[in-house]
Amino acid sequence: MALHTAAPHTDRTAARAATVQTRDWLIASAAALIALIALYAVFLDNGSLISATGSYLHEFAHDGRHLFGAPCH
Repeated sequence: MALHTAAPHTDRTAARAATVQTRDWLIASAAALIALIALYAVFLDNGSLISATGSYLHEFAHDGRHLFGAPCH
């Protein structure tokens, strides 16, 4: 006679919850890193990083500085 317990189902549910939580933290960490890089490029870089990619991105970042009230000239 086989005994049925709820342990395997509970283990799968707990593992799935841990996987989802880890994935959510990784997505949030990646978004925060991208946001910090963007803030650096707009506020602190003063165009040296962005100017190498072309004038369009440089002007976009320059307008972003004005939008956020950061001094740029």
